[in-house]
Amino acid sequence: MSSFKELGLSPAMQANLARLGYAEPTPVQEQAIPRALAGKDVIAMAQTGSGKTAAFGIPLVEALQPRRFSVQGLVLCPTRELADQVAKALRELARARDNVKVLTLCGGVPIGPQIGSLSHGAHLVVGTPGRVEDHLRKGTLSLDQLRMLVLDEADRMLDMGFEDVVSNILSQTPERRQTLLFSATWPPAIRKLSERFQNEPEDVRVDAEIAAATIEETFYEIQPEQQVPAVAALLSKYQPVSSLVFCTTKRDCDDLAGALARLGFSALSLHGDLDQRERDSALVRFANQSCTVLVATDVAARGLDIKGLPLVINAEPARDPEVHTHRVGRTGRAGEQGHAVTLCTPRQGHKISRLETERGEPVSWGETGALLAEPLRPVEPGMKTLCLAGGRKDKIRPGDVMGALTGDAGIPGTAVGKIDLFDFQCFVAVQTQWAHQALARLEKGKVKGRKVRVRYA
Repeated sequence: MSSFKELGLSPAMQANLARLGYAEPTPVQEQAIPRALAGKDVIAMAQTGSGKTAAFGIPLVEALQPRRFSVQGLVLCPTRELADQVAKALRELARARDNVKVLTLCGGVPIGPQIGSLSHGAHLVVGTPGRVEDHLRKGTLSLDQLRMLVLDEADRMLDMGFEDVVSNILSQTPERRQTLLFSATWPPAIRKLSERFQNEPEDVRVDAEIAAATIEETFYEIQPEQQVPAVAALLSKYQPVSSLVFCTTKRDCDDLAGALARLGFSALSLHGDLDQRERDSALVRFANQSCTVLVATDVAARGLDIKGLPLVINAEPARDPEVHTHRVGRTGRAGEQGHAVTLCTPRQGHKISRLETERGEPVSWGETGALLAEPLRPVEPGMKTLCLAGGRKDKIRPGDVMGALTGDAGIPGTAVGKIDLFDFQCFVAVQTQWAHQALARLEKGKVKGRKVRVRYA
């Protein structure tokens, strides 16, 4: 394993990476960064959690000319969550340079403020295909000066039906641009896209290795009516601070999250029918540990990179072995012990047989009777989330919120968790025992010299 120093990065970027806590490059970073810095087109096969955002983010920032106020880098992402996450990572990486402006262009929110932001210029744009195409059509976004284009989770974008939109966007970019394509799988449609829009791309393959030693995987056969009791029993047995539960449909997510909540578990659902604010709120609360269970569809969970996820539950088997591998690979990361459990009714047994054929070995079955006998013990979240009605557009920064809590409100800094800033709202996690005091003080006090409405998320 090389160090970031050996990858040919600028001293400013090396210092910034050290400040951000990047110790040494991951395999995908080690292979992709030097090629991208050399101006090559790259196809990188890498899973979520492999460090791919920095693998393209570092070259994007390094290649920028901040004095040229035009869009020089564009990252296309399949979902709003992933776009927000990538934009946040790019802002951190861009601290190595002066005055770099990163803009997010996603659907599900009004287009007016985005047009206003674009009129002031940006260096890097991160967006979903539909909204980026909208701006190109309106003439509010120009890609004439684009130097580097990144397709993140390209396979997912094509799965979601964005092939024509992506092709249309790519056809409106300069011929002499660099294209980096990141994908977890390599279906024919991706090959076709690469052949059309990439120039002699360099291949970067990182084995989709699930660290088997760190993931303990168990399967239980249940009857359909036993699904809710079985999921509740697993949460009671393992007592995870965070767990991701997969369902196939949006309705199943809502039904299961509702049933778990009625049993006393802190559970939220995440799927494509939620509006932007609901999605932001659910993701923030899960990531900052003020909600312990997130019940999600595969599409909604794609691009979520929640560190330290001790338990993944398949409330029903995945549609194919590849999706199963994706789901299970979210736990046991960074060498931590993880548990993955799959529930399966007799009628769904053929999916497990396919998985066994794919793996070339039998799966391990648990004793269903013993599981269902587990006493109910919901995990209490350690944090509560406050939502402030003011954000980036109101010139509020994380430091202002921290100052209001630790200053006037008298909350110890150690009791304040993650602060997530959005355009018009801000979420802050506070240890449960301090939450009531924090809410009461913020209601009476001020943030950045003015009154801000505050409520529990």
